[in-house]
Amino acid sequence: MTISRLTSAFASLAMLAAVPAVHSQRPPRAARPVIVIDPGHPSEVSNGAELQNGTTEVATAWQVSLRLRRLLTAHGYRVVMTKSAERELVTNVQRAEVGNREKAALVVRLHCDASPDSGYAIYHPDRSATVQGHTGPSESVMQRSQAAAESLHVALARRLAGKLKDGGVRGDSRTAIGAKQGALTGSVFSDVPVVLIEMVTLSNVNDARFIRDAKGQSLMAQAIAEGIGRYVPASNSPRPRP
Repeated sequence: MTISRLTSAFASLAMLAAVPAVHSQRPPRAARPVIVIDPGHPSEVSNGAELQNGTTEVATAWQVSLRLRRLLTAHGYRVVMTKSAERELVTNVQRAEVGNREKAALVVRLHCDASPDSGYAIYHPDRSATVQGHTGPSESVMQRSQAAAESLHVALARRLAGKLKDGGVRGDSRTAIGAKQGALTGSVFSDVPVVLIEMVTLSNVNDARFIRDAKGQSLMAQAIAEGIGRYVPASNSPRPRP
C-alpha cells in the first residue's frame, strides 16, 4: 500500500473515532416513581388481629396492599412494601424509614378504623410533633402530604360513591394518637409525603362486608391507584378524569 493510501486510511479511522456512539445520543430513561405501600400492623401499637365482623385489620390491609402493588407495578411505578408477610412486626419508625431510604414519591399507609361511624377517611400530617427526641415532619412534607391526600380523595370519592360513606380529608391531629402527639409517629419520622387511609370502619357490618369481598378489595385498590396517579403520574397511569 502506498504512503498516500495509508495516510488516507488513517484519516478515515480518525474521523470514525471522533463520531460519538449512537446510543450516547439517546436521552436517559426516566426513573420510575417509587411508591411505598405500608400495610397496617403489626406494630408496637397493635397487632391488628382483633376479629371484627368476620375479618381483621391486619388481614384486610395486607390483601388490599397486594392488589394495589400489582396495579401500581402495571402502571409503571416501582413499588416497595414495608413488610414481606402479613404478620411481620415492623415499628412505625421503621415503616417511615423505608420511605425515607427509598426517597419515595409517596408513602401510602393502609388501615381500617373501628368506631361508631362508618366509611373511609384519608389522613395527612397537619402539624409537627416531637417523638423519641425527633421533631417532624417538615412544612414541605406536610404540604405535599396534604396535596397527595386531596388527590386520593378525588379518586376514592368517585370510585366508592354509593358504596362507602365519604369521611373526607383529615389531619393527623384528628386521630387518637395524633391528638396526643400532634402527628402520627409514621408522619413525624417521614422525610417524604405520607398519607394514611382508613379504608373502612370494620366495626360497621356493611363496611366489613364490602372489604371482605374480593370485588370490594379490588375496587378499593383501583381507587387508591387512581388517586396516586393524580398526584404523581407514572408511564402507564390512567389519565385522570376532570
